[in-house]
Amino acid sequence: MSIFTKIINGEIPCYKVAENDDFIAFLDINPNAPGHTLCVPKKEVNKIFDLDSETYFDLMDFSREVALALREEVTCQRIGMSVIGLEVPHVHVHLIPLRDMEDMRFVNKVSLSDEEMQDIATRVKARFDS
Repeated sequence: MSIFTKIINGEIPCYKVAENDDFIAFLDINPNAPGHTLCVPKKEVNKIFDLDSETYFDLMDFSREVALALREEVTCQRIGMSVIGLEVPHVHVHLIPLRDMEDMRFVNKVSLSDEEMQDIATRVKARFDS
């Protein structure tokens, strides 16, 4: 069972920004930039191209909707998207608010307080739910 499945099952807390029957989005706890969000299918599948076509396209649509909410609540030039998946064997899409290209490198991390993380999550969730 992946750490993401434990988050989905409520065994581990997260800063949730969006959810529907099939997907969940939450803030990355080791973010590249403020608002760095992970969009995850609730069904645990290791590799993105092992998803069936419908789930793959639904994940992209869900990720788009989250990105649209995120860009309204986090100051950035655009939202970058990456699918790497080596660190957790559970499909996930990274949505990263970009100020510059360094934000996509996964080597420069930012440190945010619990209050800052909760504030971002609350604002994005309200925007996503509206």
